[in-house]
Amino acid sequence: MGKNIMTVAHRERAWRRIGVWAFGILALGAVVLAVSRIGELEHLAEIERNAKPVWLIAAFALQVLTYVAAAAVWYCGLLYAGSHRPLATLLPLGIAKLFADQAVPSGGLSGTLLVMGALTRRGIPRPLCMAMLLVGLVSYYSAYLLSVIISLAVLGLFHAISPAVTGIVAVFIVVAVAFPALTFWLKRPGNGRLRSLLTRIPGIRDLVSAVSDAPTHLMKNPRLMLVTTALQLSIFVLDAATLYAVLRAIGETASLPGIFASFMTASVTATVGPMPLGLGAFEGALITVLHLIGVPIEAAFAATFLLRGFTFWLPMIPGLWLARREL
Repeated sequence: MGKNIMTVAHRERAWRRIGVWAFGILALGAVVLAVSRIGELEHLAEIERNAKPVWLIAAFALQVLTYVAAAAVWYCGLLYAGSHRPLATLLPLGIAKLFADQAVPSGGLSGTLLVMGALTRRGIPRPLCMAMLLVGLVSYYSAYLLSVIISLAVLGLFHAISPAVTGIVAVFIVVAVAFPALTFWLKRPGNGRLRSLLTRIPGIRDLVSAVSDAPTHLMKNPRLMLVTTALQLSIFVLDAATLYAVLRAIGETASLPGIFASFMTASVTATVGPMPLGLGAFEGALITVLHLIGVPIEAAFAATFLLRGFTFWLPMIPGLWLARREL
């Protein structure tokens, strides 16, 4: 009887995953269909053929720097804690983290937990790994929140704020503020009942346990938090710069603040949306906002899929292999 119940539950979870993936693929297909109706496919193909290699190489180099910045967050934390590790040995973790963050949009949680486990297997004491977990998450959310607020102000200047954008950003801001606040609340004594309640929520049991038990001494170092937040912020800036590079590659340009705001709006949409990999949500949001800031629809479409190629599809094989190895 118990075995049959487990089998049914497993099948339900499998069908739920299939349904989510199908919805994401349909959403991506809808974006492609909508753009093909609006733009000219021949013009789009011509844009792709005439892409300038120098700017594509620049886009690739900018993406490599994002992996370096992600690894540098953990490098700085370990350095401040007196457990130095060469940056080169942490670079594979940077690739695996950014891959996990995009493959499982979870506001940075998936990649951070992956790196924490990898550091533990590399001989870093578990209490230090858990302290680094807090540093990584709080610096990530701080940088993300700052980037989104700046982007919202920029979109206001372009008159590109819609009710949908406002709603998505509002949801994200609530989550971005609530998570660090919840982290500090769980550290207070006498919160056993809250912790017990949260551990019943599927998917966050391990996270709640890690946050509750994590030492906070590294977070009390303002210099470390400032440096790691700046590194996390640089990842968003480098991704936006990659978008600028692919736009230049296809012969288009736009204001740098507008490009940054477009990328951040698409990132938030993918983060709060239910689709795996942000399929459809990221592409649709980025094409829409780029068009609102003056980029032609065909160029916005081409730039969006070139960006996705550099940020996700190109590093998919090494990222997947590294993530599986670390897990």
